[in-house]
Amino acid sequence: MLNKYARAFFTRVLTPFAAFLIRRGVSPDAVTFIGTAGVVAGALVFFPRGEFFWGTIVITLFVFSDLIDGNMARQLGRSSRWGAFLDSTLDRVADSAIFGGLALWYAGSGGDNILCAVSIFCLASGQVVSYTKARGEAIGLPVAVNGLVERAERLVISLVAAGLAGLHKFGVPGIDVLLPIALWIVAIGSLVTLVQRVVTVRREAAEADAAPGQESETAQ
Repeated sequence: MLNKYARAFFTRVLTPFAAFLIRRGVSPDAVTFIGTAGVVAGALVFFPRGEFFWGTIVITLFVFSDLIDGNMARQLGRSSRWGAFLDSTLDRVADSAIFGGLALWYAGSGGDNILCAVSIFCLASGQVVSYTKARGEAIGLPVAVNGLVERAERLVISLVAAGLAGLHKFGVPGIDVLLPIALWIVAIGSLVTLVQRVVTVRREAAEADAAPGQESETAQ
């Protein structure tokens, strides 16, 4: 849901900035690489040290590159399979850094092995959720389901909670509990989304195999 509405809003807002970068000779691929590098740095430098507020600020500034590079490509008329592949691949890198940074905190100074495991589950399930859609589409299925918690929801829930939890270091009491709650929400939501997509792919595959002129894999 956030992908549908928030992405359209921020695309309109960021269009002038994308046009400015184009005039400066910056390429969409360069924005993709810089944005990913910024997210990775923000996550792996700040989060393992428990600096959730500043880490979230840095990550949020760079995460908008995911919208800017596509906007630039459209303005240039250069939308391509390579650009889509690069963007999707580096999204996985950025997501891994965010949840990896949180896992490192809980494995170290955070001192909570359960939340470390939940963070790792969020990392892994996010990758698998994306893979199920990509793999389903690769075998010719539409995978016509969004799911409860997609990438946009995972990022918003996790980063908002992390940023607010970081205010604990500025003297706001009790607010650090928001991050563990958010991680559990993302973990459960990702599991539900994974099940939704697997069920959808199974149904669509069965329908495609049963269509006239189609042979099932077992008959081949």
